[in-house]
Amino acid sequence: MCGIIGYLGEREATPVLLESLKRLEYRGYDSAGVAVLEAPKPGSPISTSITKSEAKVDDLIAKIQAIKPTGHLGIGHTRWATHGRPTYINAHPHTDCHGRIFVVHNGIIENFAELREELQKAGHEFTSETDTEVVPHLIEANYKGDFLAAVRAALKRIRGAYALAMFSTEDPELLIGARLNAPLVVGLGEQEFYIASDITAIIPYTKRVLVLGEGEVAAVTPLGAEVSTLDGTTVKPKLVHVDWDVSQAQKGGYPHFMLKEINEASEAVANAMRGRLTDDGSVTFREFALTDEELRRYREVLLLGMGTSRHAALIGEHAIEDWAGLPARAVDAAEFRYRRPTFGPDTLAVIITQSGETADTMVGLHQAKERGALTVAVTNVFASSAARDADGAIYLHAGPEIGVASSKTFLAHLVSLYLLALRLATVHGRISLERRQELVASLRAVPDQVRGILDREQEIKTLAHRYSKYRNFLYTGRGLGYPVALEGALKLKEISYVHAEGVTGGELKHGPIALLDAKFPVIAICTASPTAEKMVSNVHEIVARDAPVLALVTEGDDSLDGVATDRFVMPAAEEAASAILNSVMLQLFAYHVAVELGQDVDQPRNLAKSVTVE
Repeated sequence: MCGIIGYLGEREATPVLLESLKRLEYRGYDSAGVAVLEAPKPGSPISTSITKSEAKVDDLIAKIQAIKPTGHLGIGHTRWATHGRPTYINAHPHTDCHGRIFVVHNGIIENFAELREELQKAGHEFTSETDTEVVPHLIEANYKGDFLAAVRAALKRIRGAYALAMFSTEDPELLIGARLNAPLVVGLGEQEFYIASDITAIIPYTKRVLVLGEGEVAAVTPLGAEVSTLDGTTVKPKLVHVDWDVSQAQKGGYPHFMLKEINEASEAVANAMRGRLTDDGSVTFREFALTDEELRRYREVLLLGMGTSRHAALIGEHAIEDWAGLPARAVDAAEFRYRRPTFGPDTLAVIITQSGETADTMVGLHQAKERGALTVAVTNVFASSAARDADGAIYLHAGPEIGVASSKTFLAHLVSLYLLALRLATVHGRISLERRQELVASLRAVPDQVRGILDREQEIKTLAHRYSKYRNFLYTGRGLGYPVALEGALKLKEISYVHAEGVTGGELKHGPIALLDAKFPVIAICTASPTAEKMVSNVHEIVARDAPVLALVTEGDDSLDGVATDRFVMPAAEEAASAILNSVMLQLFAYHVAVELGQDVDQPRNLAKSVTVE
């Protein structure tokens, strides 16, 4: 999500930190800051200079030029807000009560609220709204003269995702990095060392990189870097020799941001659930914290979105009706403003927008508020217009998405809407504990299942090569498979400029089937669902018209063996989870068709990442 850089060496730390933060700007951020352990003057105590900006790195650079901190150890950060508004106070680095421990952090600490309460009762004073600030205070609480031991003890208490860079004035030749469910590397230079969230930050300085594993801690001193587990067991980290240039490094070695972001799908799905979902299916949203009694007042749900967000709304509509038993309707936000509304104060209006700035959707939000509906924005951007104007917010926590065509944010939207559906179902007493537990187990399995699909990229690439010769596509599905088909078709036409459209399996016979022939392939969503048998019948009808068929089927299902032209076998999962998995496959398929055709995947013609005009 954010950018981290740490430096320990013989040169001045400040220029290294600032240059590295500039290289990390592509990730997207809302504030920045650095902390430098200053070279002590004779007879003076060790001190640390902290400089922050609630704006861009250039603003940070201007501030630091007036201070000119000198020293050989420091950490820097560009923040993508998750907990707390993008303000000076909430910008990193954060420190403990006595200003001795300094921390920068990427990720989400799931149990920060309980840790913060515990620390406050013990007398610790907090100044920010962030989850990160519990880290230096927790280290301080565990400090008994050994900084590294205190870090290990603190991290054992933390649940969630973190990449951390830390130092203490008590140990001025020690820089510590740690990671769990978030990337972090250690760069090895000549008598100097780096800790970074992204190889981009350090590539001009070194191309020798240690990649930390899950739950590992790196202790960096002038003598080198030692990596260990939280229990103190020494481990041998993976050493990578990087041959990328800076442009490739920004993309993590991938040829396009879109492919990088599709490969971040597993992390995006996991982050959307972090700290929100318990084993028994209880759901909490920090920025949409209504009581059960308050939420029970709302008797229908309106979901507004455009493009990919509208397809997410259609899936949310299905889940809310199925699990919560509430009337729900997904509406094209651009058309909503021209209709005569039939809802009022008992309506929950869900505003779905990746950027939080989509003009048509913002108009819908304001109309919903005017009618007295309770509004909640489901968005990826903290403090965006939608988040500010709505009554509450559900943040995706997917991290910046650079590619114009939404990929990982679509999947995070689905998870967020599923959690909202579970919350409503529980509040209205429409779902049993056993069913909630089944859904939780299915959702928690999704990140690993996504990784399994990503591991089969070559298989998908081969299919894309085979189908890239066609100029028209029909995508079809039933139930949740229908909006998945719509989104799959949208991805293909967005980035490859090939005509594609999505229809329901039932609608196929009512007109679209007239299009089909040997030059008009169909992508059929046939994974396990209550309507899977109907989809099998639809595929037979398609094949009878000589159209090639690429069918997505669930493992163990042989009903389309010898019928569909091609089959792509998907893991067994609940229909809601399958919607996520099928979407990942179709994103990769669209990506490789577009690459095969030589298109500009990250910047498709005529499109913008955030549509801010009506």
